[in-house]
Amino acid sequence: MIELSKGGAYLLNGEQIIEDSAEALVAVKSASGVTVSKEDAAKNTIAYGILESHNTSGNMDKLKIKFDKLTSHDITFVGIIQTARASGLEKFPIPYVLTNCHNSLCAVGGTINEDDHMFGLTCAKKYGGVYVPPHQAVIHQFAREMLAGGGRMILGSDSHTRYGALGTMAMGEGGPELVKQLLNQTYDIDRPGVIAVYLEGEPVKGVGPQDVAIALIGAVFDSGYVKNKVLEFVGPGVKNLSADFRIGVDVMTTETTCLSSIWQTDDNIKEFYDIHGRSEDYAELKPGKVAYYDGLIKIDLSTVRPMIAMPFHPSNAYTIEEVNANLSDILHDVEERAKVSFGDAIDYSLQSKIKNGKLYVDQGVIAGCAGGGFENICAAADILKGKYIGADEFTLNVYPASTPIYMELMKNGLAATLLETGAILKTAFCGPCFGAGDTPANNAFSIRHSTRNFPNREGSKVQNGQVASVALMDARSIAATAANKGYLTPATDFDGSFGEYKYFFDQNIYKNRVFDSKGVADPSVEIKFGPNIKDWPKMCELPNNLLLKVVSEIHDPVTTTDELIPSGETSSFRSNPLGLAEFALSRKDPEYVGRAKTVRAAQEAHMEGKDVCAALPELKNVIADVEKQFPNAVKDGIGYGSTIFAVKPGDGSAREQAASCQKVLGGWANIANEYATKRYRSNLINWGMLPFIIKDGELPFKNLDYLFVPGIKDAIANKTDVIKAYAVKDGALNEFELTVGDMTDEERQIILAGCLINYNRV
Repeated sequence: MIELSKGGAYLLNGEQIIEDSAEALVAVKSASGVTVSKEDAAKNTIAYGILESHNTSGNMDKLKIKFDKLTSHDITFVGIIQTARASGLEKFPIPYVLTNCHNSLCAVGGTINEDDHMFGLTCAKKYGGVYVPPHQAVIHQFAREMLAGGGRMILGSDSHTRYGALGTMAMGEGGPELVKQLLNQTYDIDRPGVIAVYLEGEPVKGVGPQDVAIALIGAVFDSGYVKNKVLEFVGPGVKNLSADFRIGVDVMTTETTCLSSIWQTDDNIKEFYDIHGRSEDYAELKPGKVAYYDGLIKIDLSTVRPMIAMPFHPSNAYTIEEVNANLSDILHDVEERAKVSFGDAIDYSLQSKIKNGKLYVDQGVIAGCAGGGFENICAAADILKGKYIGADEFTLNVYPASTPIYMELMKNGLAATLLETGAILKTAFCGPCFGAGDTPANNAFSIRHSTRNFPNREGSKVQNGQVASVALMDARSIAATAANKGYLTPATDFDGSFGEYKYFFDQNIYKNRVFDSKGVADPSVEIKFGPNIKDWPKMCELPNNLLLKVVSEIHDPVTTTDELIPSGETSSFRSNPLGLAEFALSRKDPEYVGRAKTVRAAQEAHMEGKDVCAALPELKNVIADVEKQFPNAVKDGIGYGSTIFAVKPGDGSAREQAASCQKVLGGWANIANEYATKRYRSNLINWGMLPFIIKDGELPFKNLDYLFVPGIKDAIANKTDVIKAYAVKDGALNEFELTVGDMTDEERQIILAGCLINYNRV
């Protein structure tokens, strides 16, 4: 079904694969008649051309990217704009779209959410942006319909910022990276590797984009094959996929941990732009005659079968037939995996979901940027036509990704088809993807065509004894399961026919409701601030020496951003740095916040010129132990703060708050064996947090120990490779080594300044 090359590969004329070897270039010349070096062939990828056209450094190995457009939603844009305002923002220098699709339900958080919306609207007017009101569209569907363009680059503050199927290289990053763009700075990265995703064949009836996506994620996630690289979709199978199908696969590439994605384009994509009244934004994109890729993933689309990503990760992939055939064993495996996240905090069992030898699920959801597309919902309606979901526990909720899609479903009659089955049709909203909508009952099992199924992401609360399970599936198999009244069923069992529905886009919906400044700022507009919108607290520069207390120790194989700062109801506090910080690690380590605040009190006392030992008495003995070996540790300048250890933190959302909450609680660093994503590591750096790395298997400290890092300021400034640190134990200092990995000069300056805000104030 899916094959991964062991090394690089050449692609000739977009069709023929020649894997890299000592004889590869000879074979390339023989097959193509072209003499080319590997280095020149690497320049013939679609990705290289787009990156080159947006790079301002003049050096393609060290990129400084300026994006064409920016986009954010309502749990990120307040913090971004507040950070940019603190750094002197006067006008949005490029189009910046503020969508409102996460905190749409003002019943969650009372007036707090609507205050954020009004902040966004007035900022769009003041600084010259675009404001999309709640329920109009989820962030990524609006971007597809109105922002994407061939050869462009878009930066978004949501991790699923992926518009590669439309010829746009898009990236999801933490808010500070958007702040840099708003301040006419750049996105600085080493040139990423490019991995070809070579598609051949054609999907069988009943297989949808989520099936292909889950199969891909399952094949590459654990090995890190595509981590921080660009996926380039090529090959003869691309033409067999509609624009909607490609979009559905593309948005899920985030879950592979790749940096971005791009697809070859053709008449199907041209038609997409034509339908949306933006024909001029289409560009034909394809690799050169001979293109070299750093790796190649071959997918025979005809072999993909309906898939299910079992709890609690999109990479926990099986075919639905495999689950049904080995139900008890696979559910037991999920239960064992759950122990990694839940430990003994909760009694988690799925065996009760087996009824009459089949898996009974309690809820189906088709939603958001992944599931809410026109073709997905039309296919689901065809499968459900004439059926009923029943009057038992099973429920089905469908969220079209935009109001134009909703309207077309009403016009073509499929909205009525769905409602007749007992399904509920709701407005565009991202809530089911992050725990602010359709939270299941305790111990319920939900199947969703959405983006993620991390522990508790659906809104359950382990700390209150509640847990639920989410599995990811394609809308088609969710509909087949619904037609079978909740018993897990692959869509390939559907023996009816799928209709051919033409999509008509009504742009008047946006024209009449979306505020578009056309890039014209109005400085006279007063920004509306709600009482929950708070400024960032003062942060100091990196001191010469650091004394850190370990306040959380996490040994899970991967720690998600949902565990670092939970989603769901906490979203209402995203505009309040200190308020939100109270929820940090609350589902993973409920004692973290209190411990971190205790240490923060010492740093606050230090900044105010007060006695740090009075603020935190235990420091007296720790400092005395440190000064036995480093007598000038305090005199030369010292900072006090906290750190956490996690094996591999940062998988999942781009949300900067996973780092900023630790920062405002007094955090100075993370210590990890590796970082799951570039996004999370960048967030740490932009908030002045040291991204320490310690070798796997070496952990000379434990939770609640103190660590002393002498000369850290000089080490960062002088690009020291290995940083000496000391665990303070039993009156002695035990030396160990840390590194911070590669950093750009600008990143080092941000760390030295204490955070991006300070860096831009200098």
